[in-house]
Amino acid sequence: MALVAVGSALLVVTGDHMSMSAAETAAVQEQNFQTYFGTAASASSYGGYGGNASKKDSAEYTFDVPEGWKERLISKVEKGTNGTDTEFYNPRRKEEKVYLTFLAGFGRLAPRENVLNNLALSDVNLQDMLSQANSVKSLDRTDSNGQLYYEYEIDSPIAHSLISVTCAKNKLYAHFVKAPVQDWSRDESLLRHIHNSFTTVGVAPVFS
Repeated sequence: MALVAVGSALLVVTGDHMSMSAAETAAVQEQNFQTYFGTAASASSYGGYGGNASKKDSAEYTFDVPEGWKERLISKVEKGTNGTDTEFYNPRRKEEKVYLTFLAGFGRLAPRENVLNNLALSDVNLQDMLSQANSVKSLDRTDSNGQLYYEYEIDSPIAHSLISVTCAKNKLYAHFVKAPVQDWSRDESLLRHIHNSFTTVGVAPVFS
C-alpha cells in the first residue's frame, strides 16, 4: 500500500477491488435495473433523446440504472463545457445520482494519482469533496477484455462518491456515482452495483 496526497486529502493506493459483500450482493438482487447505452456524442450532434433502443448500436459505454430513477436532460451548453453525457437520479433523493462525463483527445490514461485532480478542475463539487475528504481510495482494475480502469472512492462529510475512469476510442470517460452521506449508508450496495456495472463497449484495450 502507498500513500499519495490528492489536494488536501490522503490517497490510499491499494490493490483490493472495491467490491460488495455477500449480503450486499443479495440485497442488490432484489432491485431491478435497466442497462443504459451511452453514445458519448459531441455537443455538435446534440439531440437524439428518443429512447434507449436507438442508442444501442452506437453505444460506447453501458451501466446499470435502478428501476424508477429518472434521466436528467443534459443541455448542449453543459455537454460542450464540461463533457457531461448523461445523468440519472433517484427522484425521491435527487442528490443520489449517477452521471458520466467524457473528453475527446485522450489516447491513454495519465498516471493514476494525477487523473482525479485533473477531473476536479472542471467539477466544483468534486473539488469540494476532495478538499474535505476523510479518505480517498484508489486502485487499478482490468476487465475481462483487458480494458484498464482507474477506480476511486471518496469519503467526505459532503457526500460519498465512487468514480471509474478509462480511455477508449481516443476519449476519456469518467463515471460518477454520488450520494449524500445518509443516503450512502442506506443504499451502499445499490450504488456499488451501479459503479461496478460501468464498462466501455466494443473497443480494444488502451494501456497507460
